[in-house]
Amino acid sequence: MSLIYVDGRSRTPIYEQIVNCVKNLVYTGDLKADDALPSVRSLAAELAINPNTIQKAYNLLESDGIIYSLPARGSFISGNTSAALEARKKELLAELGSLMKELKRLGCSSDEIRTEMDLSWRDCDDKNE
Repeated sequence: MSLIYVDGRSRTPIYEQIVNCVKNLVYTGDLKADDALPSVRSLAAELAINPNTIQKAYNLLESDGIIYSLPARGSFISGNTSAALEARKKELLAELGSLMKELKRLGCSSDEIRTEMDLSWRDCDDKNE
């Protein structure tokens, strides 16, 4: 069974869900360089969706440098996903900045925010062990 999933009730297009799912699997380390992705046909059958939708997602992932394809062999995770990882870090840091601004508007002090960040950081370390 594949790690790739879609939510048919979501407003996000299925191809975007697949792209986001694969990217998240790369970001979390569940998919590593040269890991094979399911074939377009097998994933389409597993998810019960049109193969063209899978192909569109794979094309977008390839244009983003997340995967590469080899004729008659399939699609694989790229060994150079560092640019995508850096882009994701920038997105998350921007989200963090927005959250901090909102917390400041709500009256949180920088000490309160630092304390919560330190606790959250420690929780991340505890869960990874």
